[in-house]
Amino acid sequence: MEKVLITGVAGFIGSNLALRLLDEGYEVIGVDDLSYGVKEQIPPGVKFFKQDIRSKDIYPLFKGVKYVFHLAAKNCISDCQNDPLNTSDINVTGTVNIFEASVKAGVKKVIYAESSAVYEGSEQFPTPESSAEPISFYARSKLAGHSFAKAYKEFYNLNSIGLRYFNVYGPRQDYRRTIPPLMSAFIIKLLKGEQPVIYGTGEKRRDFIYIDDINDAHLLLIKEDGGDNEVYNVGSGKNYSVNEIYQIIKDLIGADMDPVYKDNLDGEAQITLADCAKLKGLGWQPKISLEEGIKRQISYIKQYVL
Repeated sequence: MEKVLITGVAGFIGSNLALRLLDEGYEVIGVDDLSYGVKEQIPPGVKFFKQDIRSKDIYPLFKGVKYVFHLAAKNCISDCQNDPLNTSDINVTGTVNIFEASVKAGVKKVIYAESSAVYEGSEQFPTPESSAEPISFYARSKLAGHSFAKAYKEFYNLNSIGLRYFNVYGPRQDYRRTIPPLMSAFIIKLLKGEQPVIYGTGEKRRDFIYIDDINDAHLLLIKEDGGDNEVYNVGSGKNYSVNEIYQIIKDLIGADMDPVYKDNLDGEAQITLADCAKLKGLGWQPKISLEEGIKRQISYIKQYVL
């Protein structure tokens, strides 16, 4: 049984990935300091350790690990804008520490989370991987990980893959944040009969990708030998305005309520739209339509959240 270590295992993507890997027959080691993640979301069967990714105390956990998924991060853009020092410490120092632990343990491959936020300043749509133009502290911290990944390949021959996730949604999405992801926020508020909040005019456009499609990419890249030391966009290749998303969710729930509009949040891109030609070249395709994905998320929230 091959051993996989996931940082950020109590988070949205990490907990879903852990469940998928367990179903596929992998042994899963999970690391999370629970500053963002929720322990109850960690699937049974994961060997969990409450640890900080910046600490060398995590090094023994990497023994015998074949693959590492590094997903832990400080990732609320507004929080990162307000605290660039802590953002750098977690997202840059923490990532380098994961690379260091992986080298020492002889890990075969590290798959680490970047973000579509690195395209904040780009005006090329759909956006290819070559068009990174970060603006916010969060985006710059995520792009720094890519720079260190290249250095660890050059000097230590560490194989890694960076994934630039676009707007991922689905079950287990973190709805407890001060400013929760809009899919969860809209669904929960409307099911409760409360007015959701839209920041700005609602005309920002986002490329949404369902979590199962993300995990298809994860599993492909574990097994794919030709994609090492690259970065890949992971999105649907379609985008929708926030207002359009609100209308779809409202119609599916059968609600009749207008949102409350508030001031824009700092550091957010106006448009995201992924060019996924590189990843599709390896055989990956998104399968879950937006409407089907939202239906699944509504069902999950009704059953497990409310």
